[in-house]
Amino acid sequence: MTFLFFSANPIINIVVPLRGKAEGASNAEIGIMMGAYMLTSMLLRPWAGNVVARFGPQFVLRLLLLANFVILALYAFFGLEWYVMLRALQGVTTAFFSLALQMGIVDTLPEKERSQGLSLYLLAGMLPTVVLPMAALYLWNWGEMHTFTATMLIIGLAAGFVGYHSPLPSRLASSSTNVQTSSTLAQLNQLWSNRAFLVCSTAMLIASIGFGAVVTFIALYTKQSGVGNAGIYLMIQAGVIVISRFALRKKVPSDGKWPAGLTIRLLLCMTIGTGLLAMSIYWGTAYMYVAAALIGFGMALLYPTLMTYLTFVLPAASRNTLIGLFIAMSDLGVVLGNMAMGPIADHLSYSIMYSVCALLLLAAAAVVGFNGRRLITDSQ
Repeated sequence: MTFLFFSANPIINIVVPLRGKAEGASNAEIGIMMGAYMLTSMLLRPWAGNVVARFGPQFVLRLLLLANFVILALYAFFGLEWYVMLRALQGVTTAFFSLALQMGIVDTLPEKERSQGLSLYLLAGMLPTVVLPMAALYLWNWGEMHTFTATMLIIGLAAGFVGYHSPLPSRLASSSTNVQTSSTLAQLNQLWSNRAFLVCSTAMLIASIGFGAVVTFIALYTKQSGVGNAGIYLMIQAGVIVISRFALRKKVPSDGKWPAGLTIRLLLCMTIGTGLLAMSIYWGTAYMYVAAALIGFGMALLYPTLMTYLTFVLPAASRNTLIGLFIAMSDLGVVLGNMAMGPIADHLSYSIMYSVCALLLLAAAAVVGFNGRRLITDSQ
């Protein structure tokens, strides 16, 4: 179900920027178009956590899968000028889908298996990005828009059919025991005093900025520079994410202890990868594909590592809402990677834009290192 739900994104991530550039859109306009998806998803995450807790994952899932099919069908009737709206609506469905699935996993699995469950969920969400970017390039280079539309309809229908029969719980255990008692606003007020949440969110935000900029602009970067192939790059990056999340799922800490060393190494891995991507225009294609592997590896383990840690240390009464906000911070990073980095690419270059992302990732590693001892003490 997760595989099918996210299958539309790799195709849209390739086709929409290329179509936008072909119709005269600037990088900033393309960034806004693509960023609308994560912007609405980000804004709705905290509220989605309470909605899932109130109505249960199964009910929420069935409703949003129907909405997802309708939204994908609208690509058949609207042109490029409507894509901002369609991407924003897709962000709404994604906010509730990911919260329903992840809260269902956290609520039903034993604590020692929680990180594995989240890793496998994320694995299923990344699988479409392994092979579908090449299919998207085929749709753009040799297909026509009605083929793209038919593909969206098939994906939406298949996800809805499989999802309707999903075994998610109808209610969360925390809801049945009245743990979720405070309002969303009251729960959000707690985050300012929660150092673990702030550090994890900062690291995830910056990592997502770099990752979002890579995914959105890689097709335009390779086309302008003549170095590498965007489809191959995205397949390598996604393939590394998929393999790492499956092979190393048992290595992700699931004990509630602050994983400072692992987090810093993953951020540095992404820093080096983004720097190599920036320099590949001068150094060659091989460095671009090495960058894909490094960025993919860092992103593969960073999210489940931080997410699993927070499920242990956040207060039970506000866990759903604050987890939703943590995911929203990840979404915000992708939005900034689209909207803020697009103008940098317009006024300077793609290479400089990726260099800025590398510096931000280095700063994130410094933040984690600076706060490491305090969080270890808090965990103890």
